[in-house]
Amino acid sequence: MNAFRTVFASLLLSLLMFGGAAASDKVDINTADAETLAQVLVNVGPSKAEEIVAHREANGPFRSADELALVKGIGLATIERNRDRIEVGGGQGRASGAGSGSGSQR
Repeated sequence: MNAFRTVFASLLLSLLMFGGAAASDKVDINTADAETLAQVLVNVGPSKAEEIVAHREANGPFRSADELALVKGIGLATIERNRDRIEVGGGQGRASGAGSGSGSQR
């Protein structure tokens, strides 16, 4: 019985440690592949992750996490749920013809 408790406690501790590490992962939405996006972002599975990559390839890099709302299947609730996991880097401009205006949007 004591051996069972030790194994159980070790397993539980390992799961808690892994859960904390996974929750602190961040992903650059401008450079990550679909598999990485699906692994790190909450409520983003393989098909939504593929949509993110396809949108990025068609329109250029994202300028903010909020631009993920332009991707089919990604809503504001998903963005808010993942805001602390999202990094925006890996490119400064937009693809030609997309978002060529400058200035504040607010």
